[in-house]
Amino acid sequence: MTLDLSADEVLATTRAVRKRLDFDRPVERSLIEECLQLAIQAPTGSNRQSWQFVVVADAERRRQLAEIYRSCFEAFYASGRSVVYPDGDVRAERRPKVQDSAAHLAANFHRAPWIVVPCQEGRRDGVPSAEQAGWWGSIVPAVWSFMLAARNRGLGTVWTTMHLAREREAAEILGIPYDSVAQVAMIPVAYTVGTAFRPASRLPLEAVVRWEQW
Repeated sequence: MTLDLSADEVLATTRAVRKRLDFDRPVERSLIEECLQLAIQAPTGSNRQSWQFVVVADAERRRQLAEIYRSCFEAFYASGRSVVYPDGDVRAERRPKVQDSAAHLAANFHRAPWIVVPCQEGRRDGVPSAEQAGWWGSIVPAVWSFMLAARNRGLGTVWTTMHLAREREAAEILGIPYDSVAQVAMIPVAYTVGTAFRPASRLPLEAVVRWEQW
């Protein structure tokens, strides 16, 4: 069953959902499979289809992954490396709420009914950006398609990468061959509390679009 949102509605209202994840409501495996089936319809460089998805429901594995995520999250914010925006910037105005919701997710990650870890065959550690671009371009569209499909089924997701600071440990938990397969994200999946989401506050188009040249 889907929400029957239009393509434009799905694109405009697929949010990074943290506080509105319903951790207590089970999610049917069939819905995850439907979203993954749509995900692998995404474009992929040279038709490689080199994506892999590790889908986790086991409570102990979720707990271990969540502990890695939480430790990386706490280390990141303790380091003071988070982005600072100028006063009056729409991103600065939202920052306290974003940080609060991020902390909420870090404390509750283990409660997500499913955790999806998208991976890509091969590694690109230290590879020049010209070679990186096609590799990332062959996995990011698929993961975003998964998240859009989830939105239209009343599910919430958020793309997280904090755990990659300890990627090898996560690989050991999940049996991922670290030397030949790279993790690209860790995504909690749960039903959302309510299904109405609004477009987000964004910088005006003229601040991010340049016609013809920079």
